[in-house]
Amino acid sequence: MSDPVGKLPSELDQLPDRDTEETAEWAASLDAVAQAAGTRRAEYLLRRTLQHAEAAGLALPKLLETDYVNTIPTAAEPEFPGDEEMEAKITAWNRWNAAAMVTRGSKYGVGGHIATFASAAWLYETGFQHFFRGKEADGSGDQLYIQGHASPGIYARAFLDGRISEQQLDNFRQESGGNGLPSYPHPRRLPWLWEFPTVSMGLGPLSAIYQARFNRYLQNRSIKDTANSHVWAFLGDGEMDEPESTAALALASREQLDNLTFVINCNLQRLDGPVRANFRVVQELEAQFRGAGWNVIKSLWGSAWDELFQLDTTGALVRRLREVPDAQFQTYATRDVAYIRQHFFGANADLVQLAGVLSDAKIAECFHSSRGGHEPRKVYAAYKAALEHKGAPTVILAQTVKGYTLGAGFESKNANHQMKKLTIDEFKDMRDLLGLPIPDSAFADGVVPYGHPGANSPEVQYLNERRAALGGPAPARKVKHVALPAPADRSFAPLLKGSGKQEMATTMAFVRLVKDLMRDKETGKRWVPIVPDEARTFGMESLFPSAGIYSPLGQTYEPVDRDQLMYYKEAKDGQILNEGITEAGAMADFIAACTSYATHGEPMIPFYIFYSMFGWQRTADQMWQLADQLGKGFIVGATAGRTTLTGEGLQHADGHSHLIASTNPASLNYDPAFAYEIAVIVKDGLRRMYGETPEDVFYYLTVYNEPKVQPAMPEGVEEGILKGLYRFNTAADLAEAAPAADAPKVQLMASGTAIHWILEAQKLLAAEWNVAADVWSATSWGELRREALECDEALLRGEVRTPYVTRALEGAAGPVLAVSDWMRQVPDQISQWVEQDYTSLGTDGFGLSDTREGARRHFGVDAQSIVVAALAQLARRGEVPASAVKEARERYGL
Repeated sequence: MSDPVGKLPSELDQLPDRDTEETAEWAASLDAVAQAAGTRRAEYLLRRTLQHAEAAGLALPKLLETDYVNTIPTAAEPEFPGDEEMEAKITAWNRWNAAAMVTRGSKYGVGGHIATFASAAWLYETGFQHFFRGKEADGSGDQLYIQGHASPGIYARAFLDGRISEQQLDNFRQESGGNGLPSYPHPRRLPWLWEFPTVSMGLGPLSAIYQARFNRYLQNRSIKDTANSHVWAFLGDGEMDEPESTAALALASREQLDNLTFVINCNLQRLDGPVRANFRVVQELEAQFRGAGWNVIKSLWGSAWDELFQLDTTGALVRRLREVPDAQFQTYATRDVAYIRQHFFGANADLVQLAGVLSDAKIAECFHSSRGGHEPRKVYAAYKAALEHKGAPTVILAQTVKGYTLGAGFESKNANHQMKKLTIDEFKDMRDLLGLPIPDSAFADGVVPYGHPGANSPEVQYLNERRAALGGPAPARKVKHVALPAPADRSFAPLLKGSGKQEMATTMAFVRLVKDLMRDKETGKRWVPIVPDEARTFGMESLFPSAGIYSPLGQTYEPVDRDQLMYYKEAKDGQILNEGITEAGAMADFIAACTSYATHGEPMIPFYIFYSMFGWQRTADQMWQLADQLGKGFIVGATAGRTTLTGEGLQHADGHSHLIASTNPASLNYDPAFAYEIAVIVKDGLRRMYGETPEDVFYYLTVYNEPKVQPAMPEGVEEGILKGLYRFNTAADLAEAAPAADAPKVQLMASGTAIHWILEAQKLLAAEWNVAADVWSATSWGELRREALECDEALLRGEVRTPYVTRALEGAAGPVLAVSDWMRQVPDQISQWVEQDYTSLGTDGFGLSDTREGARRHFGVDAQSIVVAALAQLARRGEVPASAVKEARERYGL
């Protein structure tokens, strides 16, 4: 075969051809087929040859797309092990109750979704009957990431097996009374049922990948045998547009996570209309997953199509299926047979001939309802093949009809995601279609009834027998609390005694503490350090050789820095999860580790350290997912604040993460100023999260990269550190230039690195302005506010409680000036409970590149600016002359 004109060179041109004659014979054969049988036959032979080569293990690039047909032919489907008639009855009851629950709730205006579960019912039921392992089996059972909009179907199943009452069904999306059901999978709201929150689209698939990866991490570190746990993620084809949905596909393939299966319900519809109106989403997803190294199984067509494919001797049908866009195929599902004959089969003569031998009933069945995702035999075959495949994760692309069995008013309609109810007549049609024994008299009051065959019915007995064989009910969340012993005090002692004359940033202090805690004989192995690259920025390279970086392959190369003390060490049992540049991936890792106490009965102590700017701002949705999933661990925003990260500029200058974090009720947020504060906070955090009476909270700590001498802990400040505020020193403690006894007084309050600015301002006020300033360390503005709000709520119940911040400042003379490296809104959280005159300084606005001194002068938070602000407060009170403020501004060049 001669080269086409203008052909670009390929990598094959760089390889010597040791047998040019043989190569020419292969090319000539292909030319002959194309000339004699046409180019389509030549294409077919090439595709089959490549498929054969792939199956034989030859090192050739994979085909990214296969024909638009089922991966597993009907003849190759395994024997179905269940009672199809009985499983159809169970599925029918679940379909009915899911639709009834949402319809009944619609009269209260609470909404709900019907069409998603209607299309996916068999995808779930086949798994529940034959595959999904429960928590009572050996190990941890399977992890199920349920598609959020399908929750009514899961509730319906739990109603059938007796775990949910009819009253609870009627309280769907009405939780305030205490006996309701949350709209979507929310573990915090229904912790005995839901294990993973999934309705924030994209987070489910991302989390599922990292959960499967964390299962292997636990296995390889000999903490828990997870060999029998499989992760199933149920997703919508529209959800795959979310960047998080596909962000970690390569990781799953790279680490050969064959303990993971994605089941994508390809009903061709997203929330407003077709997913790929002018294209084919199944083919797009196949190419995407195969290109990433996944095993792909397509289950597209139901058994009614078998006859059509057998009659397709020319390949015209397969070619036509490959060229019809999704929106058009959706239209076929809603139009009559005449339309289908004209617009689908009328495309060419071969298809016209094929349609001529098909009855109208056959065409209607194929195009209106017969899909692979609606037939348990085909779903079973796909699931079984997924579990048997080794060396790579599997994605199952199952085609369905959105709104299936809900009637012509729902099926394949663009608006069906927003349609919340069926009429009584539509329910009666659905009843007849599903064959349910619900009499017309049950609708006498105009309300659709729930249906249940009875606790002792054959359907419920079959369901319970199948679940017992698979290890108990599913989905289910079961927590058996295992308290961790408190680490030895010697781990905390170095930070409590201070750094002497040596300077140390609080980031280094935290890493030093964790390094010591990881040596603890009882709990050291349970620490999970997580970092999205730049571990060296945070001083964590010292952990590399001792703890090792987790890799399921170990270290297959000699690291370039092998001769150095802190070399880059990867190990199969490595403790550190170094994720590369992916905050979303690191957070997914963190969530899996934070919830291991529930998922696997193995409490782990993860800490996730990152540039503070790229935490809450970038992945706050996952922080909420963490809270919903009742995760426990330490989030550490390093290089914190808007002025400490010199030279990096706007995108790296965090002045607001504490503000965002304060919106999350499960997050305990601390901004420690000194190393000893970190020690006290971490020690108490371990008690609160992993002690005898654990709380469902996590910690956000901000630490700084500014080296400072770390003082020893004063006596009696532990309570104040944990509650959020304590007096660090008074003006009388100054060794030099103490102010006069009758000097005007001011209270300076700061968090984090700003403590050093107010300490300098304290000296300037005393030496140059005869003002006595006390210095307060505000370790947590958020905790002060949280406790004060609780006092306000108690007042509504008739309990009189004074907020801690009010009590702590009681009797403190003069006004209060609060300063931080954050926006003023952060310290202003407590202003309403401070009885003294209160004002604040902060770093509002965008960040900028400069020296620390230059940035602080720009924002007006340096020591000199603090002095002027304090004098201004005192001048307003008449305690210093107004001229002092003007004089100070001029003296300091403000």
